[in-house]
Amino acid sequence: MRFPVGLLSILFCGFITAHCSSAQKQSVPSPRILSAKTIYFDNQTGTAAVGDGALAELKKWGRFQIVTDRKQADLILLLTADPYPQRKMIISGGQTGSIDTNGHVYEDPVPDYNAVSTNRYAYLTVIDPANGDKLWASAHIWGGLLTGFNSVGNRLVKDLEKRYKK
Repeated sequence: MRFPVGLLSILFCGFITAHCSSAQKQSVPSPRILSAKTIYFDNQTGTAAVGDGALAELKKWGRFQIVTDRKQADLILLLTADPYPQRKMIISGGQTGSIDTNGHVYEDPVPDYNAVSTNRYAYLTVIDPANGDKLWASAHIWGGLLTGFNSVGNRLVKDLEKRYKK
């Protein structure tokens, strides 16, 4: 069976376009992360085992000195069950909304009680403590027999390590 030349050229151009666009989507490494020496690790998942796993992976990597005071840190690593910066919440009276990093509460115009997905995710966000900007973020499905019930923190730190390995 012979393929028309036009079909082969369309397939080839589609492959080249897809390859180039995926290469463009990879962001440039943040110089702020590359130059950082100290981090403050903040586990807000509500599960100590997830935070302990992430902290153990950070220590094993050895790239950053982990400090216990936010003010002494070059970066903040925030491990949460919600994406940064908005956190969904239900305000008194039943209205839904979100809260930003400065503590401002924003009400949804229409209550949204079904914002939770069927899959549970954890998020690791690298934040610049000077201005609260998100420098890097990654998400991973949390739990499961095959992935490890509380290994999501380890996996997220490994994602960071792969991106910023020296």
